Amino acid sequence: MKQAQKMKILAVGAHPDDVEILMAGTLSKLHRAGCRIHIATVATGDMGSMELRMREIASLRFQEATMSARILKATYESLGESDLSICFDNPTRAKAVELMRRADPDIVFTHSPQDYMPDHEMTSNLMWDGAFSASVPNYETGFPSPARPTTKIPYLFYADPIEGKDRFGERIIPHFYVDTTDDMKTKARMLAEHKSQRSWLRAQHGMDQYILSMKEWSAHRGEEAGVRYAEAFRQHRGHPFPQDNILDKLIGVLHKE
Repeated sequence: MKQAQKMKILAVGAHPDDVEILMAGTLSKLHRAGCRIHIATVATGDMGSMELRMREIASLRFQEATMSARILKATYESLGESDLSICFDNPTRAKAVELMRRADPDIVFTHSPQDYMPDHEMTSNLMWDGAFSASVPNYETGFPSPARPTTKIPYLFYADPIEGKDRFGERIIPHFYVDTTDDMKTKARMLAEHKSQRSWLRAQHGMDQYILSMKEWSAHRGEEAGVRYAEAFRQHRGHPFPQDNILDKLIGVLHKE
């Protein structure tokens, strides 16, 4: 699709592997349609180990995330924050705005504003603010050789919260679903690159075979949407963000509001 070939996609998670778990099927579908993908995380993943020191696990997780992104011929970067320390403050806002300006995306994916942990929620708020503020010419980040302000407000989509629930355990209702059945193998390959996380998730979250857990949730959303596997999203439709659903035009969506 000629339109898709010009589209730049930015997918931002709090930690390495968040993007793969929550939205990699949709990213794969957009990649196959011709879009260019850039993946970023706000934090380094430096708390994601029971055995390795912070610097060691952060380095390993950067390598894993880079290899995962390459499956989609995508680029990867981390904004360098520490896990459990993501804040909505001016220094981190400046990092988010610089990311938006460098990537200059047409479409942004990030976490749900309501989720089970603050890192996810803070990342969501930072990307909402970054998408808005990146086009403001007088907003200066203070970075050396700063990127130029963007010229548009991108589309902004929020992925599922973990288990589809907010911090109180209340269900979050999606605006629409993306059929990821044909992209599940790619999504699983990407998640499999995060080898360091299997033992961590087993110890901290009681999740063994986390690829299987991802598939089970994708199948749950797929059942709701009437397909084998799906990912669920909500669209940010507050002023001045775009109101139409560009994903429906690019790859098609299910049960759109």
